[in-house]
Order: sequence, then C-alpha cells, then structure tokens
Amino acid sequence: MKIAALASHSALDVFDGAKDEGFSTIGLCKKGRERPYLEFKRIVDECIILNDFKEIPSDNIQQKLINENAIIVPNRSLAVYVGYDSLEQMKVKFFGNRKMLRWEERIGEKNYYKLLDEANIRRPRIYSSSDEIDSPVIAKLPEAKRRVERGFFFAKDRNDFENKLRILKEKKIVDEESIKDMVIEEFILGAYFNINYFYSPLYNRTEIISVDRRVQSDWDSFYKLPADIQLELNRTPRLIEVGHEPATIRESLLEKVFEIGYSFVEATKKLEPPGIIGPFTLQLTVTPDLDLVVFDVAPRIGGGTNAYMGIGSQYSKLYFNKPISLGRRIAIELKEAINTNRENLVII
Repeated sequence: MKIAALASHSALDVFDGAKDEGFSTIGLCKKGRERPYLEFKRIVDECIILNDFKEIPSDNIQQKLINENAIIVPNRSLAVYVGYDSLEQMKVKFFGNRKMLRWEERIGEKNYYKLLDEANIRRPRIYSSSDEIDSPVIAKLPEAKRRVERGFFFAKDRNDFENKLRILKEKKIVDEESIKDMVIEEFILGAYFNINYFYSPLYNRTEIISVDRRVQSDWDSFYKLPADIQLELNRTPRLIEVGHEPATIRESLLEKVFEIGYSFVEATKKLEPPGIIGPFTLQLTVTPDLDLVVFDVAPRIGGGTNAYMGIGSQYSKLYFNKPISLGRRIAIELKEAINTNRENLVII
C-alpha cells in the first residue's frame, strides 16, 4: 500500500512520516508548484503532475491511484481545491472518515459550531448581524480574489466593524460574495494554541500529539509595533497564515485539553458515524481565568504539523517513547491496521 496526498499544506509531514514507517509515497502536484516535492526526493517516490488540482477526482487519476493501491491522507488543500461532494464520491481509499471534512465549515447544515455544541465545548458567541454587536468581535470571511484565504478582521464595536468592512470592500479585498459567507464571532481575549490530536480506533484513545501557534502576515509584525505607530498607520492588518511555530501548554491545563478532545470525538460519533478517525485540531483560546474556548476546528491533519516534521513532538514521546510527528502517527496507525487486519477501522 502507498500513501498519497495533495502536495500542499501538511503533505511533507505526511510523506516523511510514511517513509519512516516503510511506505512508498505519491505526491499529487500542481504544475508550477511541484518543485519542493521533486527536490525532497527521499520522501516523495512519485510526483503526479496535474494542470489543476481539480483533476484529482477524474477517472484517469483515480484509476492510477487504485492501481497503485494508494490511500489518500486528506488535508485542507484537498478539501478546498477538490470540494466535499467530489471527495465523498471518489472511489480511492481515504485514511479516516472523509465525511468529517465537511464539518470544518462555519455555515450550512454541517458546521463545527454544531459539533462544539454537541460536545458541550465552550465557543465564542455568534452575531447574526452587525446590529447585534455589543462587544469586540472578529469577522471571518473569504477573500474576494483568493477564496482559499480568510479575510479576518477585528472590531471593537459596531461602528468600528462597519467602517473596517467598508474599507475592505473599497480595497476589493472582500466582495459581496465574501460577505454572504461571513461569520461574526465574539472576540475572546487570551492566549492562542492549536492542539493537534489523534483519535485511534485501534487503541480507542484520544491522544495529544503536539501544540503549535500560527504565524500570520501582516498581523505578526503589525501587533509588535508601538500602539502610537499602529494608530498612525491607520490600516487593518491581514491575517494570512504563512507558517507555524512549536509551543507547549501549561501542564495543569492538560486535564481540560484531554476533556475537550474526548468530548469532541464522542460528538463526532453521534453526528457523523463512525466519527473522527485519526488527526484533528482544536484551535483555542486560554483565558486569564484558565478557561478553554475553541474558536476553530480542523477535522483532519492540521497545517502546523510541519513544525515537528523530522524532529517529532514532545507529547508524542510520552506515548511511544520517541518523538514522532503527526504525519508519522498516521502511518503508524495505518501500518498497525494492515498488520492486524483491521483496515476497516481506519479507512471509511
């Protein structure tokens, strides 16, 4: 069996982990973006060059993957570029429950707010319109030109919100289509963490593998400026994710981190049986009162796992007596499932 992934997002971690466990790998590469996967030859055995990622569900590419006995490890890029409907109809094997991917959205019948509520996990309030804004908020909406990017912005009150939205529209960063998909969330002050979990149906346990934090442009440099300069610049910084950095979380908080992780898994089993399988990420805020507030959910491998590629993460060592990355954790689970004839538990 070979492990395949769309060559973007966290694919390098997936490929590196697969090779560590003895799997061959296939990169589904877009022409013009294939160089890293050709340069890192040790971890990518084959690079299938596509004119567009939308070719992945085509009969030709699917048949090639099936002939290679490949299993796809889905990432966010696969969901964005290929689409949920196409993914759910593909005949190629997927690691995990591919129907969970749709729950990453904030709108629609299946959305992560519903998952968090089912799990009884605290999340920010949602405002149905700007008229309801009575506290600082963060607006989440796709950019106009690059729909895969999310044009987040903060506002201290209703007037500030409407003014900033107007400026973004004037600069054509967002448009009316963006606004239709906009969600206005209560802004929770605190420290931010991405908790990378792994649910193993083979061991029936929810593991904490790693923790990371986002590096975002141009927010990352903007907030480091003195307040008077920020005001003089009179601009709204953009929150474009460009990287991640490793982190740890206060040890006394791990009780709560485990609690919400296990609760989330049980909620997914109820709402999308058999539930989440393998990696998922809960992005959360730790408040000054040490409460955990989850503000985003990734029901697949997170974008920050490359931060631990090649070196492994600190929490994973506590399970396996060696530091591993989340990409390698996927390969370990798949290898164990194959060796014990339990593939049906991890391939849905």
